[in-house]
Parts: sequence; C-alpha cells; structure tokens
Amino acid sequence: MKKTLLVLMLAFASGATVTAQTSGVPSVKLKDLDGAVVNSNDVIANDGKPVILSFWATWCKPCVNELNAIKDIYDDMVEETGVKLVALSIDDARTIPTVAPFVNGKGWDYEVYLDPNGDFKRAMNVNLVPHTFLLNGKGEVVNQHTSYAPGDEEKLFDLVRKTANGEAAE
Repeated sequence: MKKTLLVLMLAFASGATVTAQTSGVPSVKLKDLDGAVVNSNDVIANDGKPVILSFWATWCKPCVNELNAIKDIYDDMVEETGVKLVALSIDDARTIPTVAPFVNGKGWDYEVYLDPNGDFKRAMNVNLVPHTFLLNGKGEVVNQHTSYAPGDEEKLFDLVRKTANGEAAE
C-alpha cells in the first residue's frame, strides 16, 4: 500500500494524469501503434492471468536483447501460463515514428504501446530501461527488475509459472 501511494504521489507531483485503481497499476492514457488512445488498465487486463510489462526503447540495446530473448520462449510461456507481455515504448517524439517499423521488423507478437509523454513511466517509477514488471492476475506488481543479462528470460518464465500457480514470485 505504501509503495502504491508513493508511486501515485510521484505521478501527481510530475503532472501526470493518474487515477488510483484497485489493481495497483495507475490508470494512464497510452497510445497503440496506430495512434489510438487506450487506458493502461485496459492494457493489463488478462482474464486473471499474469501480465509482463516491459518498458523499453528502440535505442536501448539491452531492452531489445531482452524482448528478442523472450520472443524465443513466448509461445511456450503463453501456452503454459496464459501470460500476456505488454511492451511499453518510452521513445520520445523524435523516435516514436520508428517504433512500429522497428517492432514489425523484429516480428514481436507482443502488444506494443507508446507512452509519448512519459506519464506511465513516471507513474510506475521507471527511471532506467529495460524495466520489467510482473503482475499477478489481479494486476498487482509481484516482481520487477531492471537491466538484462542472457538467461534472465528463463528466470522470468519461472516467476511467471509461480505467479500463474498462485505462488509467491521470489
């Protein structure tokens, strides 16, 4: 509760448009790759199954390495646990136009959204990318990490399995 309150206080102080939600994830406006506005709480909806939120940028090599590594095991993750990965680009106005072609070129089957004003990034207290959150079926953050090293995707898969089974993600 204290962590959620701190995130909301930081978001309000930064000027972000944020609404407190029972899920633990703030309600913020994002854009899909076609420019349509979507709500972050709609994005994380997954019928009670885990969700991975991955904050990344086209210019961030560790981010791209992590998302590429997850791509190799993503179908197995979805089949086994029902997890959904949501990639949230923090690219700025200068690089946002390159996000869709970049994603299409990588062949990522993830849902990809843009955080053009950085509101969601600030609301989730993301300072460095990659920053990956694991949410349980209730939308509560149960694990998070920054940076990427080869093999981290397997550790994430193990945490997703535990979360999907109702175990603590430690």
